Amino acid sequence: MAGTTPTARTGATGTAPAPPTVCVLAGGKGTRLGAATREKPKGLIEVAGQPFLVHQLRLLASYGVARAVLCVGYRGEMIEETIGPSCYGVEIAYSYDSPGLDGTLGAIRRASALLGARFLVLYGDTFLRVDYADFAARWEASGLPAAMTVLRNEDRWDASNAVLAAGRVTRYDKVHPTPEMKWVDYGLGGLTAPAINLAGAGVTELPELYATLAERSQLYGYEATERFYEIGRAASLAETDEFLRRFWAERG
Repeated sequence: MAGTTPTARTGATGTAPAPPTVCVLAGGKGTRLGAATREKPKGLIEVAGQPFLVHQLRLLASYGVARAVLCVGYRGEMIEETIGPSCYGVEIAYSYDSPGLDGTLGAIRRASALLGARFLVLYGDTFLRVDYADFAARWEASGLPAAMTVLRNEDRWDASNAVLAAGRVTRYDKVHPTPEMKWVDYGLGGLTAPAINLAGAGVTELPELYATLAERSQLYGYEATERFYEIGRAASLAETDEFLRRFWAERG
């Protein structure tokens, strides 16, 4: 599904280079959405008149992203047939999960040959208004092997699950958050190739790797300032639909 390429944006500093390849985790079944995902994968659910993945790719293009790798699983062939080899000028490659599904980190490992030495990671059900180029540049300048965007949340939109201190995420626990965690994982991260295996080969989920990196003080923290929108539940899907109709109308 090709679209018109939006004008690329530079980072907040005006000098940030284009972001690296973005790995989009789009392999989940979306079971919380019930009938909406019975015949199609979550990323192809129509939101504000287009498949949700198209909205994501359009936004990435507006921040200068040139290439994305879609990690697909459930009905992944439908995603490839619908989105195609490019969308809004973003070149797209596809990596398929094994039949049993690989988990989010397993999917990244499977796609590693397509991702390069440094890449960004984005969940396929979130719409994130953050400067992708600035995030990538500041993470690289930190010298750390991995990065996470976080939002000052204080349990407002979801359960807060991270501690940010001196530019690093020092604690992260998505399963058992604690009261001192005032920040939430925003949904955009960054990994270097060596960082993928720092949690051990038996770890298959990305949050577990992030927790290990935080414990080792190896996770750069970047503050996002705009709330996130997502399509994981029926209520949030309706809210995101309404928001995206306004968002693109305002941008012309």
